[in-house]
Amino acid sequence: MSKHESEAQLHAEKLRLIREGELYRVKVAHAKALVTQALQPEALLHGAVDHAVGMAQARLGGLLQPGGLSGLGLNFKTLMPYALTIGSWVARKRLVKPAVALALAAGVGVAWLLRRTPRTAE
Repeated sequence: MSKHESEAQLHAEKLRLIREGELYRVKVAHAKALVTQALQPEALLHGAVDHAVGMAQARLGGLLQPGGLSGLGLNFKTLMPYALTIGSWVARKRLVKPAVALALAAGVGVAWLLRRTPRTAE
């Protein structure tokens, strides 16, 4: 290996190291920009909403399945623990009468919506 080839190799190695350093600086600047954007209030809120929706789908996804309770798509086995939890809370707080009144009002509202004839656009 001659002195000229050695100098050329050294120069090529220096250029490679300089390019790697530039690439590293670009990556660091890009990462800083991503962190800055992710800490914006809109991005934080969007991330929190996405996380909540994902958790709700994972936790309550089994409630809605094809078939199920009277063709409504409700799975009785999955729904029952939630119903028992709500029922025991209502009983502990002595809110039975308001809960019955609320269920009756909701039932009347649903019955009214189901019996109402759809209006045709004229």
